Amino acid sequence: MGKSLTRKILEDHLVVGEYVPGKEIGIKIDQTLTQDATGTMAYLQFEAMGLKAVKTELSVSYVDHNTIQVGFENADDHKYLQTVAAKYGIIYSKAGNGICHQVHLERFGKPGKTLLGSDSHTTTGGGIGMIAIGAGGLDVAVAMGGGEFYITCPKVYKINLKGNLQPWVSAKDVVLKMLEMFSVKGNVGVIMEYAGPGVKNLTVPERATITNMGAEMGVTTSIFPSDEETKKFLKAQGRETDWVELKADDDAEYDKVVDLDLSEIVPLAAAPHSPGNIVKVSDLKDLKVDQVMLGSCTNSSYKEIATAARIMKGKTVHPDVSFGVAPGSRQVLQMATRDGYIGDLIDSGARLLEATCGFCIGNSQSPRSAGVSLRTSNRNFEGRSGTADALVYLVSPEVAAVSAITGKITDPRMLGMEYPKVEMPTKFLVDDSMFIFPKGAHEDVEIVRGPNIGAPPVNDKMPDEIKGIVGIKVGDKITTDHIMPAGARLKYRSNVPEYSKYVFEPLDKEFPKRAMDAKNKGLATVIVAGESYGQGSSREHAALCPMYLGVKAIIAKSVERIHAANLVNFGIVPLAFKNMTDYDKIEQDDEIELPELKKRLQNNQPVVLIDKAKNFKIELSYSLSQRQKDILFEGGLLPFTVKRK
Repeated sequence: MGKSLTRKILEDHLVVGEYVPGKEIGIKIDQTLTQDATGTMAYLQFEAMGLKAVKTELSVSYVDHNTIQVGFENADDHKYLQTVAAKYGIIYSKAGNGICHQVHLERFGKPGKTLLGSDSHTTTGGGIGMIAIGAGGLDVAVAMGGGEFYITCPKVYKINLKGNLQPWVSAKDVVLKMLEMFSVKGNVGVIMEYAGPGVKNLTVPERATITNMGAEMGVTTSIFPSDEETKKFLKAQGRETDWVELKADDDAEYDKVVDLDLSEIVPLAAAPHSPGNIVKVSDLKDLKVDQVMLGSCTNSSYKEIATAARIMKGKTVHPDVSFGVAPGSRQVLQMATRDGYIGDLIDSGARLLEATCGFCIGNSQSPRSAGVSLRTSNRNFEGRSGTADALVYLVSPEVAAVSAITGKITDPRMLGMEYPKVEMPTKFLVDDSMFIFPKGAHEDVEIVRGPNIGAPPVNDKMPDEIKGIVGIKVGDKITTDHIMPAGARLKYRSNVPEYSKYVFEPLDKEFPKRAMDAKNKGLATVIVAGESYGQGSSREHAALCPMYLGVKAIIAKSVERIHAANLVNFGIVPLAFKNMTDYDKIEQDDEIELPELKKRLQNNQPVVLIDKAKNFKIELSYSLSQRQKDILFEGGLLPFTVKRK
């Protein structure tokens, strides 16, 4: 039996374990990327390990999230990132150079390589034939130091594409269709591998849109083959020598095969408040729109900006709509300006925004109260936009542009307009002047630390048993934005004591006080949750800050992959209900015990929870490798790694 493309690349990078789906494996990482929202802590942790230089083929530090410099905190973090990059041999991408995933695809992504990034949408790199995985910053720090990255050896699903997209249907609609088919949960431990005759009809940026939002399905990553289309893209970027043909064997074995006809897909939208809440755009007609935002790492390539500009040319943004455009990179902005597309957008009434994440993480361009916002980004979690009661719909650039004109959500096929087909450039404008390339590692470089930057806190070793309280009980699909809000709060990312004051702020502003009161009394805090806990961002602060507050365990119906790994990395035990109905028995403020916890984990025995308030016992399950248990026993990955040095 032949091999999938996924298996070929993973086996080529296999360092620890065997390629057996469901078992833990350790792989070599060729490239890493960080961004300023998560990267600052990653580099603080890299320093804390006492490492002298990066050992990857390539590591890049991007500044693309918190570029709004209100107050000193963000600017201080950027200076820290620049100096730490110079010291340890890391490429530094300055603010304004663009969004990490778009820029990395343009300038550094290589077929067949492994990429680990401290951002969940690192999966974008799968569009160019990489195994590209999002992870917590601590995992990235270890990989930069030459350590293996551990994942569960995946199941591989083949998505067999055929046909071609119809006019006014785009790659965004393809991935929304995938979300309709697979939903946002239940896909942990899966890699989506796209293949079939329809692949050749998708450009690299279109493929990258699809792999980008694979993160919303909860998969480990998604990947496309490296073919002639990949070669054309790399040649246009002046990087043809980076190309290599990569594909699955004709008789490759897969855990599941799903056929998808591109010609049958119609314009779709993700309705509030989940990327998996898929509806046809035609069913949303006449819904008035207050705001339209074009951009983010999902839909901000040259072709997408140009297509929107062609739609807008000679037309005017509706009087009731605020229309913002954020190109994905400086390259896109330069080329779209040179070719007149930015002028066409501005002439129509669009607002030109910086080439950053910006509105996607809620640190700018928040909608009005109860406003309807159409966005080409990848997440529409409640409150993520910065407005608690906003209604955010995720749509394609085509739907976004047409709706900005009409003032309501509009299926562009209904207008009788000719689709403005834009060809991919045969040569991109290459200007790498906003990268600062290191000249190796330099021990004499002074790292600049502003007053908001502190050392990463370290957990104590796991106690033999846990005694404490249920600090909060939450429901299903709790995202990392619920746990650790982004937006304006992200400026505290380097200051854990301050950032910890906002844990669970969207759900319960009193949680930090309850947890800290319990910690001061010598009691642990336990969090109880429903299904798919920890969706969304790779933001490790959603584990780091609860750890600082004294959280010792999470008991959930299920936990998403990246967050589960982050919990282990910071010494918080991820436990699961063996009987799902037991979730209903436990309440906030219940006094609980987890007796002989360490012993039971070591001996692979079920963990027992005793609810002292209601006088009952339940059994809990877990899925932890021996390596993960050893990390938990030491109190987290940082002390575990330092001990092994």
